[in-house]
Amino acid sequence: MRGLHADTGYLLYRLGLRSGRLFNATLEESGLRLRHYALIRYLATVDGALQRELSTQLGYDPSAIVSLVDDLEKLGLVERRPAPGDRRSRIVVLTGDGLDVLRHTDRAGSRVTDELLATLDEAERDTLHALLLRVAEPDGH
Repeated sequence: MRGLHADTGYLLYRLGLRSGRLFNATLEESGLRLRHYALIRYLATVDGALQRELSTQLGYDPSAIVSLVDDLEKLGLVERRPAPGDRRSRIVVLTGDGLDVLRHTDRAGSRVTDELLATLDEAERDTLHALLLRVAEPDGH
C-alpha cells in the first residue's frame, strides 16, 4: 500500500467527507444539515439541554449552537423553555415535530450507512462500529 491510502487518518478523513456529503444530500429535502441532525439526535436522548451543554456534547462552537437552535426553532423542531429550577436559564427541548423528523432522518441515515458500508458484512460492520467508538471516545463516554 502506497501513497495516501497507506495513511489511516487520511482514509478516515475521506470517509468522513463522503459520509457528510451523502448524509447532507439526504437531509436536504427536510431543510436540515448534518449539524442539525446531530443536535436533534442528542436532544432525543435528554429531557432538554442548556445551549452550553449542547456545545460541549456536540463539540460545536457556542455561536454555532445558537444559530442551529434558531434554525430548528424556526422549523418548529425544537423550542426554548425556562430551565426547571432556574427561570433565568433556558433549555432546548425537542418538539413532537422534531421527533417525527428525527425518525425520518434516522431512516435516511441508515440508507447512507448501508451505501457507505455496502462492501462489509454484518460482523465487519459491528467490528468497525466498535472500533470507531473506541477511537472516538477513548475515555468511554
